[in-house]
Amino acid sequence: MTRRLLAPLVLGAASVLALAGCAGASPSAGSTASADGKVTVVASTDVYGSIAQAVGGDFVDVTSIITSPTQDPHEYEASAQDQLTLKNAGLVIENGAGYDSFMEGLVQASGTTAPVLTAVEYNHDYPGAESHDDASPAPSESADDHDHADDDGHDHIEGFNEHVWYDPHTIEDLTAAIASELGKLAPDHVADFNTNAEAFTQQVAGLEGSLDQIKAKDAGAKIFVTEPVPLYLTTAAGLDNATPNEFSESVEEGQDVPPATLLESLQLLDSGQIKVMIVNPQTGGAEVTKVQDEAKSKNIPVIEFTETLPEGQTYISWMQSNITALSDALAA
Repeated sequence: MTRRLLAPLVLGAASVLALAGCAGASPSAGSTASADGKVTVVASTDVYGSIAQAVGGDFVDVTSIITSPTQDPHEYEASAQDQLTLKNAGLVIENGAGYDSFMEGLVQASGTTAPVLTAVEYNHDYPGAESHDDASPAPSESADDHDHADDDGHDHIEGFNEHVWYDPHTIEDLTAAIASELGKLAPDHVADFNTNAEAFTQQVAGLEGSLDQIKAKDAGAKIFVTEPVPLYLTTAAGLDNATPNEFSESVEEGQDVPPATLLESLQLLDSGQIKVMIVNPQTGGAEVTKVQDEAKSKNIPVIEFTETLPEGQTYISWMQSNITALSDALAA
């Protein structure tokens, strides 16, 4: 998203001093493994942390920087402790394309040499992405290669939907890449990582099966989304996003929706064409509230798709819950 892209991370003097103190007190500073020998994985959000945990199993220690729905990746201000966490990483996983821009600064400031997996690069619509249909993961970049120019693709890309964790195909390819990198870091457990990755990929295939069921019943049904977060999932389900582009783009970028676009959206909701509205509860504004109230007044089901894991959920259980909510709403 472009609505609140961060400038490159700059730690103040006080933060640097705090980091130095933390580093001096930590016997594992600079290590890429935890005290019990597990691979240390650092993910930008708990979405990717959950996937890494599923693949790594008992042989990884996973830390996610963003772990709460109240923490917005677009506005997140990294701390000295976050920098230390990155410094000690064996593997780093980020979303990329401007979604979690704070990771760029953290990787550079921490001096980590850990490989960095960028999820958007496993999406087939990402500019310059190679096909991963053969399940061979794209090469990860090391932190040494992570000093990107401003226009190299890690900033927001016009027309590209960076919410790739809602795309099952991307997650399948990213899963293979995670298993491959973990295998390099812990060769004794290659078989375990591959087994876990295969099991996880089968669960993702189960999600695709659920989406196919929706497609078989409701292909072409029109939906309204307040921003593009769920579109990979709804497209896979064969649904038609009828939202005026300027509405969802304005909400995504934290801007006011133009009055003419708001009127167009309200008229669309009044037309009886929209079967479901999907709202991201982690963002909003007066215009989102207005269309949401209008949908409810017209008995259009309104469901929520978030950007981070609800408490107590894994990636698979969360996605299945989203798919079930979508199916139930279409059937209402």
